[in-house]
Amino acid sequence: MKSFLAWMRQNRHGKPAQIAASLLASLAISAGATLVSAITPAGSIQPTRAESSPTALDTNRANLTASVPQPAQPAVAQLSAGETLTWAVVPIILVGGLGAIAFASGLVVIGEREVGIVAKKFSSSSLPPGRLIALSGEAGYQADTLAPGWHWGYWPWQYAVRKESAIEVPQGEIALIVAADGASIPPERILGKVVSCDNFQDARKFLTGGGEKGRQMGFLTAGTYRINTALFTVITTANATGQGISPERLQVYAVAPDKVGIVTTLDGISIEAGEIAGTIVPGHENFQNGQKFIENGGRRGLQEQILLSGSWNLNPWFVRVEQVAMTEIPIGYVGVVISYVGKAHEDVSGAAFTHGDLVRPGHKGVWTEPLYPGKHPVNMRVMKVELVPTTNIVLNWSARSERHNYDSKLASLTVRSKDGFAFDLEVAQIIHVGALDAPKVISRVGSMQNLVDHVLEPTIGNYFRNSAQDYTVLDFLSARSERQAEAADYIKTALRSYDVQAIDTLIGDIQPPATLMQTQTDRKIAEEQRKTYEVQQLAQTQRQELVRSTALADIQQDMVKAEQGVKIAELKAKADIQQEVVKSEQGVQIAELKATAKVKEVTGEAESIRIKAAGEAESIRLKATAEAESIRATGTAKAETYRAGVEALGSQSYTAMQLMQIIGERKVRLIPDILVGGGNGGHNGLVDGLLTMLLWNQTGKLGTPTSPPNQIETNTPESPLELLDKPASISAELIPDPENGLQKRPAVS
Repeated sequence: MKSFLAWMRQNRHGKPAQIAASLLASLAISAGATLVSAITPAGSIQPTRAESSPTALDTNRANLTASVPQPAQPAVAQLSAGETLTWAVVPIILVGGLGAIAFASGLVVIGEREVGIVAKKFSSSSLPPGRLIALSGEAGYQADTLAPGWHWGYWPWQYAVRKESAIEVPQGEIALIVAADGASIPPERILGKVVSCDNFQDARKFLTGGGEKGRQMGFLTAGTYRINTALFTVITTANATGQGISPERLQVYAVAPDKVGIVTTLDGISIEAGEIAGTIVPGHENFQNGQKFIENGGRRGLQEQILLSGSWNLNPWFVRVEQVAMTEIPIGYVGVVISYVGKAHEDVSGAAFTHGDLVRPGHKGVWTEPLYPGKHPVNMRVMKVELVPTTNIVLNWSARSERHNYDSKLASLTVRSKDGFAFDLEVAQIIHVGALDAPKVISRVGSMQNLVDHVLEPTIGNYFRNSAQDYTVLDFLSARSERQAEAADYIKTALRSYDVQAIDTLIGDIQPPATLMQTQTDRKIAEEQRKTYEVQQLAQTQRQELVRSTALADIQQDMVKAEQGVKIAELKAKADIQQEVVKSEQGVQIAELKATAKVKEVTGEAESIRIKAAGEAESIRLKATAEAESIRATGTAKAETYRAGVEALGSQSYTAMQLMQIIGERKVRLIPDILVGGGNGGHNGLVDGLLTMLLWNQTGKLGTPTSPPNQIETNTPESPLELLDKPASISAELIPDPENGLQKRPAVS
């Protein structure tokens, strides 16, 4: 028996030994069952039962059982009470036997989700100093653990086996490891190195492979692990608080979108002198493999490399991550990168650029390539991005400030003119920095604010202060555009050397001295008043013109009507003339025709008249001859008569008788109504005659006029024959004449 136990102890880890032990246990159980059957015949043991009267409960149960149909019972041999008792004792005997065998053989059974932690109570050898886990059978906790199953040879008097549940790490979490044994961590390290030990499930490999005691660089990701808890302390979210760590730090680290993770490592070699961050090293899978980071020369502290958006299995004892927003370059800007880490400084600006240095991306210094609008993953702990507007920038030397605030420190310029007056001048400068020129500007001056403070402010301020001394205040007021053009040309040339484009220079409000302005104001008011009077005078003149124009407009209608009437009359006259012309032409034609006819008629008549005249002439001749003979005869008769009268009465008497006869027949007036005498004794004969004529005229108006007065009769003695052939008397009538007095008007009676 002793030799069997020794063999079992030596071969408890071998599979053949385990199989043999199982067979031996089965034979022992079978032998025990046979032994029980032999010493206890079937039915020999009759258990006694106390007889008692049936109770009411038993009666009711019997009735209920009788009333319920019982199913048909299978034909099975019924054991007697003695047989039942026998089989009840058998398991007890078997369990006791198995327990005895297991105790004797050192059997340990480990469940499927368990691990056995073995502690050896005594041994012929002891652990080396400073070691806690036995590797060669020394007393104490053993490096090897018991996997699920049956394990022989772990006698309780020599071994203590503690069953531990397998370690489970949920999804989205990690578990940290602290080793209680192993080599010491080097002074320059704070975490134990990672060794190949099946994720800390093989303690022997950990210890023999150079594993170090203390906090481990390696960690467990999601899964189930059988860990020797005597060597390793596993920290999960379930026990993190008891271990002095926040459960949130054991979550899989997630970097949010639009953010970057700034990494600081807590282990590795020290950063080189003159550096502020560790350089980028390859192969560590974004700090998820800390051991690779250490092996490849990673340095502790702030890292140049960043973590982008995503989930990362990070050891919180190894790295700390700070999430910051991505660097956003707005539209209308570029970002000039100033890197404080990277490769050695190599200036690529060229010999012509003497006021700064430019480097390629990845080197220390100002990068030649700016960042264009968008979001960029930039480590803002080791780099600086200077925003440079690429749109036009307006800078105001006044109380007003633009939204960019570059001109917040600028104020209006105080300048002194040629005539000694100090006045304030507001200026606005428009500049532009090209995207490719932005790195040069930043390399030269450092920032846009420095460009304004150190370049634009002194350049523009000094120019206007100097140029103001060449002009008077009134020159600035009157020739402002010329001063502005001169300033624009000068400033454009000055800023070109700084790689800045001067778009325009604008002179704003000019604030001259109040006294000068008062004088100018008074003069201007006087001029404006004069202009006002002139305008008023002009307005009156225009009003007069308006009245005149209105009057003309009023009569314009009549003029138009008159003109239209004239035109109509002209047209009518032309029509009449035309009509008359036509009529005349027609009349001419008719007259010509009539004349022709008349000529013919007259020709006929003339011929007729000629013939008739010839006849009449002959007739007249004959008549005249006859009349002449008759007159002659008559005259002869009258002469004979007059001769007889004269002879009878005498020539004067007969003549007077003939005159009186004629006067009587013809009613001739012999005595005038007014007689004007011209004798020597009367000086007023003519005046009296005139007065008499006036009175006669007045009386003639009142009554019926009589025959004209003032007849002056002039008679010449003639012979009786002449009196017979002439009128009886010739009288003259005096008529008043305003200019010549009396005027004779002959009258025949």
